[in-house]
Amino acid sequence: MTIQQIKYFLELSNELHFWKTAEKISISQSTLSRQIQGLEDELGIQLLERDKRNVKLTSAGKFLKEQWTNSISELNRIHIQAKKIDVGASGIISLAYPGSISSGFLPSLMNVLTDEMPDLKIELTEPTDLNHEKLILDYHIDIAISRDEILNPIIASKKLYSESICLVVPKNHRLTQANFTDLNMAKNENFIISALHNSTYFSTLLRQVFSANDFEPKTTIESDFGSVILNLVANNLGVSILPYSFKFANNQNVRFIELPNQVDLFINWRRKDPNKVVKRIVDYSVKLGEHYIP
Repeated sequence: MTIQQIKYFLELSNELHFWKTAEKISISQSTLSRQIQGLEDELGIQLLERDKRNVKLTSAGKFLKEQWTNSISELNRIHIQAKKIDVGASGIISLAYPGSISSGFLPSLMNVLTDEMPDLKIELTEPTDLNHEKLILDYHIDIAISRDEILNPIIASKKLYSESICLVVPKNHRLTQANFTDLNMAKNENFIISALHNSTYFSTLLRQVFSANDFEPKTTIESDFGSVILNLVANNLGVSILPYSFKFANNQNVRFIELPNQVDLFINWRRKDPNKVVKRIVDYSVKLGEHYIP
């Protein structure tokens, strides 16, 4: 039994006339008869009642007409979707991102993707498990935008852009960009930061920054969520160090003071992923990153 035989049967079940059906689908009447007979023989079911003048469906034929019509419609939809995926126009992609880009680069990228690939469904996730490498290798996500480059021969990475990290203080704080000289000016402040003992990229960077300024911060609150940290700083509970991208959150009750240190943003994906949608998203991301000014 083939899909083509089922399609022939469905056409015949609508016309209920061998000659008219054969003409409609551009095959000979004898070929159509053989295909329908072969289908019936394989199934062991009589689908049609025939005489010299009339063709009509048996009860089994009526049942299969209804079932196969739905199945063929669904199959056609799947094939159309598969073709879209093959040319990189559609599909479902899971993308992980750091919270720092949720108010800047990420919305800009989503605008590009919805314009260029309107049929694409994107599943966004901000994982608390920051092991993007494992998430990609285990196929839990397709693409990871992260602060660190994943060094694995199976994973490809490209740098999107670099930006400053900033000392974030309450709006009414004594420190400003104009009077700020170095981080030692904040060494007596209460810090709200990621736990320094973590092995994440940003925690490692914070350790390096404090070590270079030769002081251990007084950490009063630990959090890995930048949006939470911003609100806590805005409520005068301490100061923090965050990527400049958080400035796009437009929290009016905090002030950003740029530090000399830089942080990068990378896009990572499975190197031999056959999904052309992934390649297109990477290309759009890299192009956006080349012109993006944080």
